[in-house]
Amino acid sequence: MAIANLHETLLSYKLRRNQLNLEITEYQTQKSLATYSQADLQSLKSSKQHEVRDYFKDLYENDPELQEAYLDYTEIPDFEEEIDKITAEFQDQLNEMTAWETAIDAQITTASAELEEVNAYMESMKTMLTTNIQEDFNYGLNG
Repeated sequence: MAIANLHETLLSYKLRRNQLNLEITEYQTQKSLATYSQADLQSLKSSKQHEVRDYFKDLYENDPELQEAYLDYTEIPDFEEEIDKITAEFQDQLNEMTAWETAIDAQITTASAELEEVNAYMESMKTMLTTNIQEDFNYGLNG
């Protein structure tokens, strides 16, 4: 009877281990998606900033008055303002992406810790099961 109970407990731990492995895989997939989304957003931000740089550079190179007033196109007052607008526009989204990634990391860590516990319990159950089977076998030989 004890062997059957230990075996049933071991099977329940195996089921939980498989569930945790699946959860961890799903979290890792979500993290990959979050990382990709963050990189994509960063790329979009850089692209918009590049467009603004190109616009102001073109404006500067084709206007002699601006060339006399400023040493470089980055000194034009509206340039910094436009770059700051783009940065502000994307910063909240990037912060959300970072928070999402951090939350996923925490979930992976929690599931991994539980998985380690389950693996330790399984080893303990296997040892007890092996011991009980050996004792029952020895009892049968001696009885």
